[in-house]
Amino acid sequence: MKLHPLRAHWLSGLLFLGLIVFLLLNSGCSRQLPSQYFRLLSFGTLVELEVIGVDERRAREAYETLQQDFTFMHHTWHAWKPGPLGRVNEAIAEGRTIAAPPSVLPLLKVSQKLAAKSDYLFDPGIGKLIELWGFHKDNLQPHAPPPAEKIAAILAQHPSIRDVHLDGFHLACDNPTVKLDFGAIGKGYGIDRAIERLKEMGITDAIVNAGGDLRAIGSRDGNPWRIAIRDPDGGGIFALLSVSGDEAVFTSGNYERNFTWEGKFYHHIIDPRTGYPAEGTASVTVLHPDATTADAAATALFIAGPKNWYRIARQMGVKFVLLIDTQGEVYMNPAMQKRVELQKPVAEIHISKPL
Repeated sequence: MKLHPLRAHWLSGLLFLGLIVFLLLNSGCSRQLPSQYFRLLSFGTLVELEVIGVDERRAREAYETLQQDFTFMHHTWHAWKPGPLGRVNEAIAEGRTIAAPPSVLPLLKVSQKLAAKSDYLFDPGIGKLIELWGFHKDNLQPHAPPPAEKIAAILAQHPSIRDVHLDGFHLACDNPTVKLDFGAIGKGYGIDRAIERLKEMGITDAIVNAGGDLRAIGSRDGNPWRIAIRDPDGGGIFALLSVSGDEAVFTSGNYERNFTWEGKFYHHIIDPRTGYPAEGTASVTVLHPDATTADAAATALFIAGPKNWYRIARQMGVKFVLLIDTQGEVYMNPAMQKRVELQKPVAEIHISKPL
């Protein structure tokens, strides 16, 4: 995922979203049908909704429905404020079995499946590590990294979502070091629910864009939706990607939430194996039919890095990947190579075997 108080810094994303919106609104097509455009704040970022081919009343109804849904999901899955997920984490810390909140249970189940497919590189059970690094805050400020011994103490307990057990609606966990944080999947899951809502309302052409992570259905007046992929070095455009039909595009980048302390850069994507920010990757963009998988996979592939992204992508069923390493080199599979238009010179491009 790819962002949420669960994950992203919405102020930095706001500037880049303006660039994305410019591209979407100036894609060279001659509009025959009305376009309705709305904005709201949720998941700690700017969420944009554009619908095509419906009148203003229906578009407004869709916007108001999604606004209510996003407000509910934001409260329900917040990692460090009171709410249903907070109650689950309190029970885990105290070793109690509880009835899993219906609003959390579906997200927990899909997270467990995707975590297993990722070899637990995507692992929502490491919330205590994320908290220890200081990322459970709305306003992130530069601060000293946590002491190595505190990181080691948590790692020694091997916290993981695999320690959470479901028996019907009852939830138990035999590892009190586990703290659930759905920051790497909650936004994707929420966007999927939003798209399903739009489909139920009879809307066939729309895009839901949350901080640059999005899912689009249909087309923009018969033309593909044009999506900008951010350059991790400077916030400009690294590549353009066309999507149509029903596809999600999610990016995990080291520029989303980060701080610098005594000249060293630290970002929010924590490697569950080391307890430290993942190394070697600057950003990963994933294209997938559903936003939930795309969100989780972007994080997993970021952590897998240039050496192991291909194996994890295959395990997670991902068919389109673009990875940029910290040296500016690009890694992608042949299918993604056909879809992207690079907007800047690249020193070296590595093309994998087909996924």
